[in-house]
Amino acid sequence: MAIDLVRRRKGFVTLAASALLAGCERAVLDPAGDIALQQRDLIYFSTGLMLLVIVPVIFLTVLFAWHYRQSNKKAVYDPNFHHSTALELVIWSIPLLIIITLGAVTWSSTHLLDPFRRLDRIEAGHATNAAIEPLRVQVVAMDWKWLFIYPEQNIATVNELVLPVDREVRFDITSTNMMNTFYAPTLAGMIYAMPGMQSQLHAVINRPGEYEGYSANYSGAGFSDMRFRLRGVSEAEFEQWVRQTQATSAPLTTAAYLDLEAPTERHPATLYSAAPPDLFVRIVNRCVRAGAPCIHDQMNHRRDEAATTGERGPQGPAHAPAPSAHEAPVTGETVHGAHE
Repeated sequence: MAIDLVRRRKGFVTLAASALLAGCERAVLDPAGDIALQQRDLIYFSTGLMLLVIVPVIFLTVLFAWHYRQSNKKAVYDPNFHHSTALELVIWSIPLLIIITLGAVTWSSTHLLDPFRRLDRIEAGHATNAAIEPLRVQVVAMDWKWLFIYPEQNIATVNELVLPVDREVRFDITSTNMMNTFYAPTLAGMIYAMPGMQSQLHAVINRPGEYEGYSANYSGAGFSDMRFRLRGVSEAEFEQWVRQTQATSAPLTTAAYLDLEAPTERHPATLYSAAPPDLFVRIVNRCVRAGAPCIHDQMNHRRDEAATTGERGPQGPAHAPAPSAHEAPVTGETVHGAHE
């Protein structure tokens, strides 16, 4: 009976621990990319700082409750006590120092981990070579799948992202008609994908393997299965995969893209041997279909009209974009470029 009771207790403890850990994303705490690693270290650092307050408070709560219990006649009771300068200094100075430290770390990491900013390092002790351009991947969030276009390799994939290890990657991110969030937790943090706009992320994967990415923003019925496979491979394996894709897959034509744009659930991983060079630009500007006006053409036309008529808005010529920390090109591939 005693043995059975011990086994039951062990089973209950194991079940409880599994339930507590079920909501944890293991990839967040065991990242394969340097950006995700730095973000994990920020989580550890922030948690440790907050525990400097939480642990002593829990300990002192138990200590005070025990010391000032009714049966302890030695505890001094002073009904007239109302202030202690020493206690006030301890109570307020420690949280204040923690807030100042967290604020400084938040400010510096916000700039260092800016997704628009090129990487300073590939990993700890290995600086980025500024002469080597990042691998470019254009990301399109669709209903309910992910399209990845490799413009330099002239290939495209659906729900499969293959990246060479230890090479900086620049993601240009947009969406077809629904706001989503591009999230590969082992690679970097979440970046929003919005229709008619382009965001950006610089990241690197440092460990070969197979991981998972998904949308972290609810976007309808097929949201739960809007996932993609992320593979980290060596440079040689990446080149071999590119050649194989170019040789054996069908091209992604404009007509094929329009068919792909229709909502689907649990879409299988698909490879395309080629893609129109301006497809991503047309997706951002919402003019993939023949005859559809492009957003940047409309904006340029309105800007020219305003310049001709002399019409002005509160910050200058009417329809002129507001000042931004990032470059906003008039035409071309990038809507929000930065630090290039």
